[in-house]
Amino acid sequence: MSPQPGAACPVPAADALTDEELARGLVAGDEDCLAVAYHRWSPLVHTLARRSLGDAVEAEDVTQQVFLGVWRGRRGFRPERGAIGGWIVGIARRRIADALSARTRRLHLVAAAGSSLVLDDHTARKPESALDRVLVLRELARLPAPQQRVLRLTYYEDLTQTQIARRTGWPLGTVKSHARRGLRQLRRRLQDDEQPDLRPQA
Repeated sequence: MSPQPGAACPVPAADALTDEELARGLVAGDEDCLAVAYHRWSPLVHTLARRSLGDAVEAEDVTQQVFLGVWRGRRGFRPERGAIGGWIVGIARRRIADALSARTRRLHLVAAAGSSLVLDDHTARKPESALDRVLVLRELARLPAPQQRVLRLTYYEDLTQTQIARRTGWPLGTVKSHARRGLRQLRRRLQDDEQPDLRPQA
């Protein structure tokens, strides 16, 4: 969308803009105002994300997501409800919560599948940890297509089961059943991988 006349806020004059002027330009669709907002508030957003997530790279990803959310949701800003800085921090807190939730779901996938992988800085460097991840991905790819789809949507796209039902058009009960069966099969297959294979070769 091209900016409306009079809405421009040149980046060189960033320090001269009030928050109210910046907000008006941003809502009007001025990309320069987005750049100013990023310059002004991204350090705070990154600090909040880094403290909550404990990972600089993940914090940088969240920061980018926050300002993408600011741009996409700019028409939802209501100055009567508070300052734009507070609005941006609110978006940041939701994105941080989403990142923590996604991390928890990824950990749950590994745990529910019966993997011995422990995701901390010490064990993440061990060769067997990489092997565990490879095994989980391999066995996930061997699941029936519906179960595989549900688990991938859950753990890689961070969708809830209700959202998956909407995405796929399947009844919620069917989604839950696929998730339950898929995790059960993953667990069983990974446990089988830990045992010596004494079966005759075909």
